[in-house]
Amino acid sequence: MLDDKALDLGRQIGQSPEYQALRRAESALRADQDAVARLEKIQELARQVDSAISRGELPDDAVTQQYETAVRDLEVSVAGQAYVVARANFDKLMARVNHQISQGIEKGATSSIITL
Repeated sequence: MLDDKALDLGRQIGQSPEYQALRRAESALRADQDAVARLEKIQELARQVDSAISRGELPDDAVTQQYETAVRDLEVSVAGQAYVVARANFDKLMARVNHQISQGIEKGATSSIITL
């Protein structure tokens, strides 16, 4: 019963305007060669930062600055802005869904009636 309800919730989320907008923004981002190059640069710099941190070191200031610049450049591009907005809207939807689930759990935990 719970699996069916979870599957249905997932289907409804997948059909939501927020999710559809996120998918379109992701597709546009992947189609933009400049954005893809920026993403690759960000991923490479992130690996360098993670590597330094895993060694117990602080990342170089130059690497940190390059990372911040690359992220900012992506975020101000047309495709990047569209993705950031779509991602924020989807995250808000998921926060509302999670909040409702939490409220349902609390109500279910205090209810003496078992409903399955």
